[in-house]
Amino acid sequence: MKALILDLDGTLYLGEELFESTPAFLAGLDQRNLRYLFVSNNSSKTTGDYARKMQRMGLNVTEEMIYTSTEATIEYLSRLKSNANLYLIGTPAMESQFRCAGNVITDESPDFVVLGFDTTFNYEKFKIGCHWLKRGVPFIATHPDLNCPIANAESLPDAGALAAAFTAATGVHPKYIGKPYREMLYGITTRLKLKISDLCVVGDRLSTDISMGFQNHIPTALVLSGGTSRQKADYSDVTPTVVIERAVDLLPFLPIR
Repeated sequence: MKALILDLDGTLYLGEELFESTPAFLAGLDQRNLRYLFVSNNSSKTTGDYARKMQRMGLNVTEEMIYTSTEATIEYLSRLKSNANLYLIGTPAMESQFRCAGNVITDESPDFVVLGFDTTFNYEKFKIGCHWLKRGVPFIATHPDLNCPIANAESLPDAGALAAAFTAATGVHPKYIGKPYREMLYGITTRLKLKISDLCVVGDRLSTDISMGFQNHIPTALVLSGGTSRQKADYSDVTPTVVIERAVDLLPFLPIR
């Protein structure tokens, strides 16, 4: 093991509140000379947004230490067509990242319909997206999460829920890019310049974090500080390598390099 893939919300913090044990966990990884990459499916924010949020929490984090489903989607599309025309359904932050990568955001004759976690979603976006999907434009979604947990045990409809609405209206299913899909893992290994066998995945969701590791024979640690209960973990077909209460509880299992 050379590097850990660390989920963010529900694993290291919840909403705007950093878990008390997170600094000790990250310090322990540094002491063991283990690399780590913060990885999030949430495409509504830029890597800069995440870095600033974590810095406000007191963590020494830079943008280069963060990888999101937006970046994975940009990289995937660039392998298909450079500077593509996109009908993009996402936040202004997500749109800015696609523009910076050279893509053209347009309502007219797009090469792809791209859907993310869009907190600015409205009926007009839905109507235009359906129009192009019915005409055969390929449908790409940044990640499959149905909901995004927020404070007080509440959640918001996420990209997977929006994608389901488009599928219901058009019969078209998206190609997902983020966790647990292979395109996300390809982006992670490319960023770290490591092999799949060098990784360990740490996260709070069976369907994304743990599933990505499970499907690719990567060691996984499920933390119970976020979206999964121990009972749900016990009855899941997706089996984590270890189940822990907090990320910091993983330290005794880790090698010193």
